[in-house]
Amino acid sequence: MSEPADKYEIMTWSVYGEAVRSLAEQVATSGYQPDVVLAIARGGLIPAGSIGYALSVKNTFVMNVEYYTGVDSRLEVPVVLPPYLDLVDLEDKQFLVVDDVADTGNTLQLVRDMTAGKVGEVRTAVLYEKPHSVITCEYVWKKTDKWILFPWSADDPVAGPKAGTTVASEKD
Repeated sequence: MSEPADKYEIMTWSVYGEAVRSLAEQVATSGYQPDVVLAIARGGLIPAGSIGYALSVKNTFVMNVEYYTGVDSRLEVPVVLPPYLDLVDLEDKQFLVVDDVADTGNTLQLVRDMTAGKVGEVRTAVLYEKPHSVITCEYVWKKTDKWILFPWSADDPVAGPKAGTTVASEKD
């Protein structure tokens, strides 16, 4: 890394374990009891699975939204990728939408807007929230304005992307 270290927030696996447990405890302490944990792929997959275990929620859904294409490089707007989430018969279910970071917040806002009114209630949880996010999450482990290096994306991939796809190192 040629950039100054103070530009980055570095999360190790050990810190991740503490952070995700703390985030799950925030949800439990608030009294919110989600029926479904909705992971925003890819960055929200690992935290969502961990939070689902901590909250004893087995119903875990995944929604794939592409936005980041590299460090501080993103599409104009977030794009939902197939397969699409089917929200039929879920109007009374409590959803907890989980992602790794609310950077601009546009991805979380898109997912919240897509689920609102179709499910009983939607709340959001992230490991990190940035001050310029357009959405304020109900559950946040830490606020930062730095670029975050997560343990699952800190190292270079072992294989290149399939032709026609992008590689995102931090999801919104």
